[in-house]
Amino acid sequence: MKRLIAILPLLLVAVIGAFLLWGLNPDRDPNEIPSVLISQPTPDFSLAPVPGLDVPGLASADLAGHPGPVVVNVFASWCVPCKAEHAVLSRLVERDGMRLVGINYKDKPEDVVRWLADLGNPYSAIGSDLDGRAGIEWGISGVPETFIVSGDGTVLYRYVGPIVGEEAIRKFSLALDQAERGVL
Repeated sequence: MKRLIAILPLLLVAVIGAFLLWGLNPDRDPNEIPSVLISQPTPDFSLAPVPGLDVPGLASADLAGHPGPVVVNVFASWCVPCKAEHAVLSRLVERDGMRLVGINYKDKPEDVVRWLADLGNPYSAIGSDLDGRAGIEWGISGVPETFIVSGDGTVLYRYVGPIVGEEAIRKFSLALDQAERGVL
């Protein structure tokens, strides 16, 4: 019995260590975690515009009633990967005419105004999610996360993390193309 009690802490450390190694595995793809929102209507939300920006706020009603898909990007000025992704999203808006709206997650208005002044604003609407409630409704695990929503307001696709690098851009562009053709 004493041996079992002596080995128990060592066994516990080994189990915790194995979970940590699994969690830190760089080959683990966060996009493999399914979203319960896929094939569901967008969550019900209504967000005020970011004070100081010249674009309207965002609500669930704004995401339906369009002929094509809408891309919803959850971002923040304090998010370093969001800055890298911003250039990619801006190019997709300019080059392909992608309709992009944003949810500004837990960000100070003056910071996001300055951030978009420096980087440019590709968003046609941005809702300010100061308390993070909309982020919870969308089921985000962090920022950035990007969703493709059909013209009838159904969530079709979710991309976790920044859309940067050839593989990420290819995956997202393929999903957007499939959403536009109605096969996603």
